[in-house]
Amino acid sequence: QHIFLSSMIRKFKSAGTLTDPGAVYDLADAATKALTVDDGLDTVKKLIGLASDVNKVPTKRMTFTTMQTAADPADGNRVVVGAGAETLFEAIAGDRSLTTGPEGKSAATAETSAATVPAWQIAVTVENGTAVTGRAAAIAAALTDQGFGSGTKPANAPGLSAATTLTYGTGQEAEARTVAEALKLPSARLKQGTTTGLTLVVGSDWPGGTSYPGGTSPDPSTGTRTAADGAHASTADQAKTCAKVSPYRTVTLNGVSMTPAHAYAAAGGRPDSDG
Repeated sequence: QHIFLSSMIRKFKSAGTLTDPGAVYDLADAATKALTVDDGLDTVKKLIGLASDVNKVPTKRMTFTTMQTAADPADGNRVVVGAGAETLFEAIAGDRSLTTGPEGKSAATAETSAATVPAWQIAVTVENGTAVTGRAAAIAAALTDQGFGSGTKPANAPGLSAATTLTYGTGQEAEARTVAEALKLPSARLKQGTTTGLTLVVGSDWPGGTSYPGGTSPDPSTGTRTAADGAHASTADQAKTCAKVSPYRTVTLNGVSMTPAHAYAAAGGRPDSDG
């Protein structure tokens, strides 16, 4: 899939397809009729807009990955979620690039450094969503000690919350990232809301302390580099790439389950597709 999509994107770009209004319309029209697409892309107009956005992105910055997996300890022919998958999804949820830009710096590094707001300009409503008394007050005090605005205040959440979340209003993502960095809160805990302002709901996953448990404030580029580790990441500019053969029994030949390599060896009488 990575190789096919990469090749398709290179073909569209080299042929000028994405800059040809007629060709883009035909593609979008065919896609809406032949595919079940996300609600956000369910019209020809929206798909044309997506094509325009894709055309602006260099192929070397388009990354395809597969979620990290590991063999199921109970069944060697099955896979389970592997180490690193959480980091990968945090990078995606945080809209961080999985490629590196000029001079070895990740796009995430540039984006994060550019998208910061001084702490004194930020006020946070900290809500206690735990059964522990004083959690919101403790974290609100920690934020003001770090120089956050005097409008930072504690409150009670409407109810108990299992997970800690930091909700921000439209155009306030940079402010939310500044708060997250101060509290060592993972990007996956940030989400955009429908109202203005920043609201931190402290959940039961954060029962004590003023830094999110297990959280760190690493160089964003480090997080970007490690997010794709073990995810078979490839970029669309890689024209001469071979597909990795699955080590699992994903093929059936004459009723026998086997790996693709075994099936290839067993089907010696059939010509190669590139022969």
